[in-house]
Parts: sequence; structure tokens; C-alpha cells
Amino acid sequence: MTSAARTLHPGEPVELVEHAPAVRRALPDPVGRALVAADIVDATPDPYAPGHWSLRAGSKVGAVAVTVPGGEPVTVRVTPKVPIVRLFFLLGYSLVRKGSWRDGEVEVAEHHDLVPALAHAVERQVDRALRQGLLQGYKATEESSLVVRGRLREAEQIRRRFGATLPVEVAYDKFTTDITENRILRTAVERLLRLPGVPRDVRRRLLHQRARLAEVTAIVRGQPIPDWLPTRLNARYHHALHLARAVLDGTSAEHSPGGLRIDGFLFDMNKLFEDFVTVALREAFQTMGQGHTVRRQDPHHLDEAATIRMKPDFVLYGPGSTPCAVVDAKYKAEKRGGYPDADLYQMLAYCTALDLREGHLVYAKGNAPHAAHEVRHAGILIHQHALDLDQEPAGLLTDIEAIALRLVNTPRV
Repeated sequence: MTSAARTLHPGEPVELVEHAPAVRRALPDPVGRALVAADIVDATPDPYAPGHWSLRAGSKVGAVAVTVPGGEPVTVRVTPKVPIVRLFFLLGYSLVRKGSWRDGEVEVAEHHDLVPALAHAVERQVDRALRQGLLQGYKATEESSLVVRGRLREAEQIRRRFGATLPVEVAYDKFTTDITENRILRTAVERLLRLPGVPRDVRRRLLHQRARLAEVTAIVRGQPIPDWLPTRLNARYHHALHLARAVLDGTSAEHSPGGLRIDGFLFDMNKLFEDFVTVALREAFQTMGQGHTVRRQDPHHLDEAATIRMKPDFVLYGPGSTPCAVVDAKYKAEKRGGYPDADLYQMLAYCTALDLREGHLVYAKGNAPHAAHEVRHAGILIHQHALDLDQEPAGLLTDIEAIALRLVNTPRV
């Protein structure tokens, strides 16, 4: 059942909650179709009320602004069920190694919406990174010059200058602030300034950070984001770069025929939860120091002909590279009566292919407690664990450690 449809006032956002019941809103049809095409929310036109749409958010949270030529932008905001401060703990733990992102390192508690919290967090981290000035480094540069410096590009000189002496085509390493680290920060700041819902005071501070990075070239949209290597020299940039990369991975701008435009930022809670569970389990086993190795998104095949591919989220290996446990993380809406059955069939296939007697499914806590199912005639036991994300980080990591201990003791067939 959806709520009664109502017309949005100019500038009023469409407010949705992750995995909540659908709502009905009066929207321009191009906006509704754009939301469907971009896979932002589930949107269905009302066949009995033209111009009205049923909207339901899934696991993507954040905000997008859809602009129709000649019309006002329509902002759709999806609020996560997980408190913002907990969401940022999951994000931080997933992005960096254990211990380098402390709870409270990023101040977000004052913000209750994702985009304002993200913009505030990135601005604070960029400010900390730049307090000692912009990082400088060497950048490979090719240019035409009136003086010879570095290496002469002979082939290019012949092709472009036809034997003329000047200018010369040269290549050299330039010591500059226009390096990968600063380019990533500049581009993240630019993207945040275009997002809907950034508070005025945060936007003002972001403009200040953009001015500090004015001599740095932003990455053109559509170009791949360059990789950066953590070193001692760029240590003060690490947190800012991790958050900036999350911004660049989650922001988007799409243009469709007719001039319709979508700008926004979305987190996929499925991916965020999966990353947190697998990284936290990996860290737990490293702490144990029992000689196990782990592989995330580990490719395998179900059949002997290797035609049916499977990729468990997490596989634990013992001595001799023998699989000893398998885990899949499942952040998604549960059935009214408990966990989805399809996940059990998937885990049964994993256990069969890996020759394991037990498998483990890890969910975000909802309406079902821990459960275990013994498969008939197979001797395989499938566990379904529930993690309560709305608890202090120490408690959440303790729950992860308890799952890790159970994995160590998983018997083989």
C-alpha cells in the first residue's frame, strides 16, 4: 500500500527511506523515467493518475537531482536505516587498514543526512591534509620549449618541426603541486559542490578548499581516476584521499537526449556491508595469527567442466591452500518471515563445490535471529548470522570476531 500522492512544492525534495514502503508523488514523467533508467529507485507510473509515480528506495542511499530542460531540479533523497555515524564507521573500516581510521576521526554526528555528512567529512579531512601546504612531487611532462631541458623527443621533433631548430619537443620530470594526490582532492571538492543538499556553511568551506587547490588540474569526468600509492611522504593525505575516492566512486552526472541531467551521490549499502564484513573478517584472522589466508571475491566453478562460475565473498584457506570456510555477506531486505531462501541455495552450491560441511551467511540484523539449517542427505549445515549495525563499533567488531572463531572450527566433509 502506498501513501496518498501529493504534489511537491518548488524545491521540495522527495524523501525516501532505504527499503521502506513505496510512496506516491506527483512528478514530471521525464523525471520518473530517468529515475528508472539510472536505477536510482524503483519507480512505477500510476496508470490511473497521469503524472503520478510510485517510488520505493532499495539499497542505494544518498541524493540525486534530476533536471528537466526549462524546469526546476527535482531532488530525490534516500535516507539509510543505519545511523550516519555508524555508516561512516563501516565506510572507514572498509577503506583503510584496521587501526588507521579511529571511531570519531570524522565528525559526522551533527548531520542526519548522508550528503551533508559526507561533504562535511571530506572538507574537514582536506583541510587537515592541506594545513602544511600542498604536497609536491615530480610529474612527467611533455611540451614544446625554447630551451632544451630533460630529454629531446626526437621523433616528435621531426614530425612536428620538419627540421626546425626551435622550439624543441622535450620531456622532463617537473616538480609541481599538480600531482595525482592533489588532483583527486580537487576533483572530489568539485563534485561535492555540485551535489544537492550541501549546507551553506559547508559549501563555503569547500569553496575555500577549491581556492587552495586552484593551481591543480581537476580530473575530467569520464576519465579513469588515477591510482595513488600510500607512502610516508603523503601520510597526511591518506584519510582525505580515501574519502575523496569514495566521493568519486559514488558521484555521477548523466545526460540523456533532450538535455535531461542527473547529478548526485549514491552509496550502495549492499557493497558497503559486503566490504565491511570481508575486511573485518580478514583483519580478525590476521590478529589471530594462525597461518590462515583469506581471499575476497574468490572465483570458483560449480561444475567439473568449469562453465558455471561462482564467486563467494570470502573464502578462508588453511595449510596447503585448502578451503576451510566460506562466507557470503547479504545486506538486503528480509522476507516477512525471515531470511530469503535463495541465499541458502547459493551457499549450498558454495559448500558443495568447496567440499565444506558448513557455510556462513552474514546479514545486517533485521527481523530474524541467528539460524542454522542442516541440508537433508547432504550433511551440510548452513549458518545465518545477524550483525546489529546500530551498536558501538567495539561491539560490532566483537561479533565479527565471534564469527571468525566459528569459521576456524568449520569441519570438512
